[in-house]
Amino acid sequence: MTETTQELKHTALHAQHAELGANFTDFGGWDMPLKYGSELAEHRAVRSTAGLFDLSHMGEVYLSGPQAGIALNTALAGNFTIMKVGKAKYSLILNEEGKIIDDLIVYRLEEEKFLVVPNAGNADVVAAALEERVAGFDVQLDNASARQSLIAVQGPNAEAIVAKLAADEAVAQSVTELKYYAAANLVLGGMDVLLARTGYTGEDGFELIIENEQAAELWSKIITIGADYELVPCGLAARDSLRLEAGMPLYGNELSLERTPFDAGFGPVVSFKKEEDFVGRKALEALREQSPARKLVGLKGLGKRAGRGGYAIVKDGATVGEITSGQPSPTLGYPVALGYVDAQFSEVGTELEVDLRGKTLPFVVVELPFYTRAK
Repeated sequence: MTETTQELKHTALHAQHAELGANFTDFGGWDMPLKYGSELAEHRAVRSTAGLFDLSHMGEVYLSGPQAGIALNTALAGNFTIMKVGKAKYSLILNEEGKIIDDLIVYRLEEEKFLVVPNAGNADVVAAALEERVAGFDVQLDNASARQSLIAVQGPNAEAIVAKLAADEAVAQSVTELKYYAAANLVLGGMDVLLARTGYTGEDGFELIIENEQAAELWSKIITIGADYELVPCGLAARDSLRLEAGMPLYGNELSLERTPFDAGFGPVVSFKKEEDFVGRKALEALREQSPARKLVGLKGLGKRAGRGGYAIVKDGATVGEITSGQPSPTLGYPVALGYVDAQFSEVGTELEVDLRGKTLPFVVVELPFYTRAK
């Protein structure tokens, strides 16, 4: 019997990445740019000027209809009927045990229309779960993941770059006045774009959702405008180091089917005030008064070597946790890590060690995020 290898999916911008000399990697079944040149230079560009990302492997699932908000309240952990039009909300989709299937962003585009953006590897799973959970409600589900692209511009110069895509001052003003975690339908670069002031880097920035057929044109226009603002195309390596510095979790690392929102410190994301009996509610209500056995913490390395995912966290010679993500911080100049530790060792200031392949080095629990941009 011969084993067949599943062919990796390509975004609508794959040819543009190849032309720019990208090194590709398999990410959630997608052939994605890992880096174009120096991942360190890409990271620093986002912190100092601007970076351009192709995030078209993410999903886009639209729900519309009179009961769209109530349906989402039943399907997900957050409360969406109270959202204002044009706003975004971070949320979670859980299983019956209260464990995390995925983390996602929900946008209220109209009174009766929402957009759910799940992670790349979970897009099909989330779309299928939503379809099942909203059955019976007066709502239509449209999984647009295969026909839409998502481009992100992140960094201090992001606003100026995106505003330059506007054809007139009124649209440019709409860009500059857009609040954090808000979205608007605008014409940018002569194309209809859903513009959101969101991101995964810890910097100011925007995410632009557009039909696949127009993605290459929009990408090219951003590259052209960005030349005056030191914009750099960035791959997944820089995206990972940027989100880690910002203390943002990654599904498959910090979040998984083995974790509840309480484990990850996301209890506030779960709405127990809403009336709807959302999937996972009963399991979480039973856990509300209990302290998790292990908690997610930030760790600062006191030496030069970085802890990596899977490395043991040690206290007085005993293993008390495990790193989920870790690497040297390009911005801060010391190793940083996220990891789960036994609850009694989760307080800020607790001194721990990480087993770096047989040699233990000191780390200390610190407040998250590691890096906060200047306002």
